[in-house]
Amino acid sequence: MSAADRTGLDSFFPYRLAVAAEAFSRNLAEVYGRAYGLSREEWRLLFLLAGTPSMTSVEIARRTTLDKVQVSRAAQRLEDKGLISRAISPADRRLRIYACTEAGRAVFSRALPEVETRANEMLGAMAPEDRAALARGLDALLAAIAPAGSGAGQGMQDGPALPPDNAAGGGAPSARAAQR
Repeated sequence: MSAADRTGLDSFFPYRLAVAAEAFSRNLAEVYGRAYGLSREEWRLLFLLAGTPSMTSVEIARRTTLDKVQVSRAAQRLEDKGLISRAISPADRRLRIYACTEAGRAVFSRALPEVETRANEMLGAMAPEDRAALARGLDALLAAIAPAGSGAGQGMQDGPALPPDNAAGGGAPSARAAQR
């Protein structure tokens, strides 16, 4: 008998959720990593910054699962590649303000359709009713995790949004799926 059998790890929901999220994320990372040389953290930053004029380090940390150190290191690599710019906030010199460059937007607009295609391939292997149930379950879980008014879990761009008819041509996954 294995340790997993003794502990019930394979039936422990937090473990199963983490394994599924990691597998989904790694599969998407193959696309932006191989073709564009981006790490998961770099992709998440680029994803957030491509859709907004600028964002502070605090906002980025709040909207992703990245901590301040991960944000700083990924931002440095993206800046070195010319994909984002960083500036010190005039209002609070402890904060950095990040913005996507035109080169960063160009890379993002080339990569996003490829990432969405990969997400659609994985999600398309699920029955439409299972995708719909998963989407409802994720929404319910995030709502249950976030105590009323705390903001925890709100605005996170991390996890698949599952359109119920995705496999039947119902469109690309939302921003959440592509960020993985």
